[in-house]
Amino acid sequence: MRFWAGLFGGLILACGASAAPGLPAAADLRAEAAAAARAGGPLVVLYSRADCRYCETVKRDYLKPLAADPRYARRVVVREIGQDRATPLVDFAGGRTTHAAFAAREKIRLVPVVAFYGPDGKQLAAPIVGALLADFYPTYLERALGQASDALNKP
Repeated sequence: MRFWAGLFGGLILACGASAAPGLPAAADLRAEAAAAARAGGPLVVLYSRADCRYCETVKRDYLKPLAADPRYARRVVVREIGQDRATPLVDFAGGRTTHAAFAAREKIRLVPVVAFYGPDGKQLAAPIVGALLADFYPTYLERALGQASDALNKP
């Protein structure tokens, strides 16, 4: 848990810094979740839409700094799935689908949603739905990352 606690001091500082545009789009969830698990962390997926300003806020203020921070980038894999996109995707079972179809299968209705997955495709912590209160979002994210990591590392 201490690992994640230090993260948010850096995130608060990084929020004002400019970051590279966008998050990497999910392409192969099975491979991406396996890579995250090997590094000891969850696959973090932002479900978004192109017309969602709250999605941009979550991406810009929390997830891009998380993905870019060298202290944490090796421990989590952060990807984006567009609820409104027909982008090809390999699901956790190796099947071919699209971003939109996978989001529908996961019952994503409102965005943004930040979900935390293990290598088997099971969610490791409750997803964060909506942008919530900006003052508390880092705490919600920290808690979910800690729960996901704990669940992943349980014997």
